Amino acid sequence: MSTVIEQPVEARLVAAAPRMPSIPATLSYDPHDPFAVRMSFPAPSTLEGVEVCWTFARELLASGLEEEVGHGDVRVRPYGYDRIVLEFHAPEGTAVIHVRAGELRHFLASSTALVPVGLEHLHQNLDHDLAELLRDSF
Repeated sequence: MSTVIEQPVEARLVAAAPRMPSIPATLSYDPHDPFAVRMSFPAPSTLEGVEVCWTFARELLASGLEEEVGHGDVRVRPYGYDRIVLEFHAPEGTAVIHVRAGELRHFLASSTALVPVGLEHLHQNLDHDLAELLRDSF
């Protein structure tokens, strides 16, 4: 049996308007995919009106608490006192949000208690993953 960690966070969308609107978001961590975290946004808070889920490295989130990291679709950096900026880059545009660093630290501590950093490989089922990749090729 696997335990999936889900934690709601308050995200503030950085927009042209002076007040940053608060949008709900959920961070999740599944030990079956031990290197990744997911951040999802419910349909009402997205431009397309559908749930949006971003998957990125747990290490990226952890490193982004201390310094600017990321060169691709997801970038993370500290901002002021107890805020973290997450940038999500897609062909449709870029979303920039602020999240409290304390919420991210709590989430990362929970995920690390479940799967310690450096031991992620012990939670992967490579035979199963390889079978999934090859199942339609025969």
